[in-house]
Amino acid sequence: MPLTLKALHPLFVAEATGVDLRQPLPHGMADDIHRAMDTYAVLVFPGQALDDDQQMDFGRALGTLEPTRGVVDAHRHRLKHQEMNDISNLDTDGTLLAADDRRRMFNLGNRLWHSDSSFKATPALYSMLHARVIPPEGGETEFADMRAAWDALPERTKAKVKDLTTWHSLIYSRAQLGFDAYTEEEKRAFAPVPQRLVRRHPGSGRVSIYLSSHIGRVEGMPVPEGMALIRDLIEHATQRDFVYSHRWKQHDLVMWDNRCTLHRARPFEDATYPRDMRRVTLQDVAPTLEQAAA
Repeated sequence: MPLTLKALHPLFVAEATGVDLRQPLPHGMADDIHRAMDTYAVLVFPGQALDDDQQMDFGRALGTLEPTRGVVDAHRHRLKHQEMNDISNLDTDGTLLAADDRRRMFNLGNRLWHSDSSFKATPALYSMLHARVIPPEGGETEFADMRAAWDALPERTKAKVKDLTTWHSLIYSRAQLGFDAYTEEEKRAFAPVPQRLVRRHPGSGRVSIYLSSHIGRVEGMPVPEGMALIRDLIEHATQRDFVYSHRWKQHDLVMWDNRCTLHRARPFEDATYPRDMRRVTLQDVAPTLEQAAA
């Protein structure tokens, strides 16, 4: 069957059907998915009852998996594959995380608008999040189109920001919530890295703003001035016209392009209900400063 796409938002996002992700991708299907991602930036694959191995195989069929995860207490991992991100409120024994668990405190940062792994020297390409267990309400994921956000900027602002470099770290994003309980090893692992603020998307040729809550400094600006600029840009980029909210159903797999979208998790009653989501993340081809400028 061919890949069938149905738009879910006027600007981006499509539902993708006609493929069973539990099986190896048919010839040409990977290219079809890449082309669809170039157009829509977010694809929703409904009804994909994957196990961990199948989800990992799907990721490998499209690119190179990220080898590391950006988490605290990295040794406390309940999943089979070290490369798979555990986006849940569950401890290693399957029970709900305690309210004061530092992993829960750290994970609250997922509610901030961000781009996955922008805090790594070579950041993320695609993320593939799969819903295993979902709460009865809440826990949606919102996505924002950074290409549309760029297009809507005034020309004067475009000229001001197009050549800027920003510095990203998990420490910067979690500081917005007052989290600072890091080990010395984690502080070294989360050292800030530079990224372009404006990127040209290689597949579509469109320009996008590379924003994230992980930004803590703009090169060449005093920190308050730079962060005021980033705050203004995020407010602009996440206005409702640019945002799609995904209400999860069990076995949905949602894939997004981190080069041209922001996303954030929405709250749910995490002290009462489990939410088991698992993410496979692909690594981009090079650091943003080594890629073509916008």
